[in-house]
Amino acid sequence: SHYVRTLLGPQGPGDVAITVLDKLTYAGNPANLDEVRAHPGFAFVQGDICDPELVGKLMAEHDQVVHFAAESHVDRSIDGGAEFVRTNVVGTHTLIDAAHRAGIETFVHISTDEVYGSIDEGSWPETHPLQPNSPYSSAKASSDLIALSYHRTHGLDVRVTRCS
Repeated sequence: SHYVRTLLGPQGPGDVAITVLDKLTYAGNPANLDEVRAHPGFAFVQGDICDPELVGKLMAEHDQVVHFAAESHVDRSIDGGAEFVRTNVVGTHTLIDAAHRAGIETFVHISTDEVYGSIDEGSWPETHPLQPNSPYSSAKASSDLIALSYHRTHGLDVRVTRCS
């Protein structure tokens, strides 16, 4: 929502149209988008990234994707990892496959540094091997690899960020 508010705000790039697709699970808060709700370039769709029909329809209306959607929180994944695999792996595949089919120019996949494992201090270089320690980080690592495979196989412009 900060990303959306920044792009649609007065310091944003200008003529931009953004569609937010959100299932509004336990962490979803539509009030975070209240200040941009009336913006002519803003659309909100409540739905599931695992729904190929919905995702395909939305992709046809866009030229770029920034994929923030994910189940998160390591502790929740340890208690039950199936929803993490469904959303983070299957959902990412649904999104990127639809992006490829729709001719999307750029697909930005937001990931996590958790895919590298644990570190006491400092940070990992991007060349560090993936060593996930939880169902959450394993699902995110899997989604990263799916996204990157669409770059290698189909030439889709894919960018993966692994922020802390």
